[in-house]
Amino acid sequence: MAILEGGRIYPPGLPFPDIIHVEARDARSALWAMEEGLRCAALGAVVGELWGDPRALDFTATRRLAVAAERNGVAAWLVRFGATPNLSGARMRWRVTSAPSLANMFDPRAPGMAAWDAELFRARGVAPGRWAVVHDGEADHFHLVAAAGDRALAADAGERLSA
Repeated sequence: MAILEGGRIYPPGLPFPDIIHVEARDARSALWAMEEGLRCAALGAVVGELWGDPRALDFTATRRLAVAAERNGVAAWLVRFGATPNLSGARMRWRVTSAPSLANMFDPRAPGMAAWDAELFRARGVAPGRWAVVHDGEADHFHLVAAAGDRALAADAGERLSA
């Protein structure tokens, strides 16, 4: 269902030259494949996408993913579509939604750069916050724009995102 709703990952949009794509029939199989991938230090990252609130995705499963990622130095992203926030062993928890695109500098009636509303609602060692995130397609990077009074948090989160 995650592939039907969110589409497939777009490889040229990722900073990794090679991608192994695994499509699992259920959440339990997807979590197993993620954990096995996280145990392989040769991989740069593992991205898992799940739909809803599957029974297999409990605190123990998310904790296992976090530990495997930390132990082997492999980045892990678990993207959940149509889900409700619940207990998780994740070190950082984000809620990302689409936002209106910025104005086009050449034609005010045309869409500009893509934008999202990103909320860090739980993290160890970092205060929660909310940012407008804009993708600059020409320079191929993201800009974080902090709300007033959140400048230090924006700098800290920016460092964590770019690492």
